[in-house]
Amino acid sequence: MNKLAQLRELTSVVADTGDIESIRKYAPVDATTNPSLLYKAAQMAQYRQLVDVAIEKGSVLSADQRMHRILDQLAVNFGVEILKIIPGRVSTEVDARLSFDTDATVRKAEELIELYHHAGISRDRVLIKIASTWEGIRAAEILEKRGIHCNLTLLFSFAQAAACADAGVTLISPFVGRILDWHKKHEGVDGYPAHKDPGVLSVTRIYNYYKRNGYETVVMGASFRNTGEILELAGCDLLTISPDLMADLGAAEGEVPVKLSAGNAAADGESRIELDENGFRWMINEDPMATEKLADGIRSFTRDTEKLEDLIGEIAQAPRAAAG
Repeated sequence: MNKLAQLRELTSVVADTGDIESIRKYAPVDATTNPSLLYKAAQMAQYRQLVDVAIEKGSVLSADQRMHRILDQLAVNFGVEILKIIPGRVSTEVDARLSFDTDATVRKAEELIELYHHAGISRDRVLIKIASTWEGIRAAEILEKRGIHCNLTLLFSFAQAAACADAGVTLISPFVGRILDWHKKHEGVDGYPAHKDPGVLSVTRIYNYYKRNGYETVVMGASFRNTGEILELAGCDLLTISPDLMADLGAAEGEVPVKLSAGNAAADGESRIELDENGFRWMINEDPMATEKLADGIRSFTRDTEKLEDLIGEIAQAPRAAAG
């Protein structure tokens, strides 16, 4: 078997894309989307109908509500199409501009779940993606108690992971590649051996901590830069992988050994810690990589959301211009 096929026997493989055809090709269990991926997919001609339907449904609302509803409807439209292909769940992201507002995040998540409900999709097939700020984690805690499952994203630190587990979050997405990017830049190196990759080490630490302490929260490594990072995390609960890297793994031969396991975690995992808000914020403050990458990630997703809004505005105006 090729390496992708072997990896599937050890780990649940998730597609990290908004491109429905790529998901159809690689047949992952789950799929994740975010504003950057939706912006890219919305520009593809084959998905224009999904954009048009979102614009049509949002057009009946007042001007101050219209764009928010169009963005939500567009994300759900893509999610519904993806769920026709995969057997598992799709992750749909809350607007990054709400990352520091617990109440607004809860409301937005419930609105997204309601749109999925109207489309005939059960909440059990949806994960709501929320940035791993203190406010986002508190929102996820509320949502989980209401039966809405969450995927905590933009996760770069052990503090974020520990707080998510204590909040009863369903799933976390540590960003392996972005951790690597930061360390390469700040340490002035071209790269690391896979087993010493800072992103790989971070996910390994979190995985072992969760398994040793019996947390039900599962770990989904994300944002990979190369196949070496992926293979070094074989055995992780889930790995979300871009179509390009899945293609590389599918073309590669050789053995894929288990790197992470619940059995080994009993010996390698750390004892449980308790974090209140002060402790959480202090640990983040003491981690310059996590501080910088969390803020940068929120800004990046916000910029792509704003670009998506501009694109939708142009598409919505086009028929009027043609009619005039």
